[in-house]
Amino acid sequence: MQFVLDNSVTMRWLFNDGSHSDQTYAKYVLHLIEDGNVIVPDVWYLEVANVIARAESKFGLTEARSSAFFHVLQQMNIQVDQETARHALGDTLQLARRYNLSAYDASYLELALRKGLPVATLDDALLKALKKAGGKRLTSKLQ
Repeated sequence: MQFVLDNSVTMRWLFNDGSHSDQTYAKYVLHLIEDGNVIVPDVWYLEVANVIARAESKFGLTEARSSAFFHVLQQMNIQVDQETARHALGDTLQLARRYNLSAYDASYLELALRKGLPVATLDDALLKALKKAGGKRLTSKLQ
């Protein structure tokens, strides 16, 4: 099964935070990545880097742990969508406006709608937008 991976799930792998159900969902998604059917918008690496840089400066995340996490991510079979930027000032911007999303979050929604794929996300605003736009969240067998 192919799906779009949102950064909210990715960060659960690093920080192991959130509710028990969020952590369980993130682990389920991580297991699915082994199949190699994961796609992300091309802003995904920038969003990952942004969260990590903030965590290093504000919460004491070490560079060594960040580097190790980056290495793990780079070993994963994650496909980067090469068309994200082309849609940024059109469809993505319209989705951001319509659903009051950041451009980052709207890029996940745009990619999911364009490809007809579910999104693995724990982000409440993105979940609401997905529902309103007719998109789907990747569901686990536990839900």
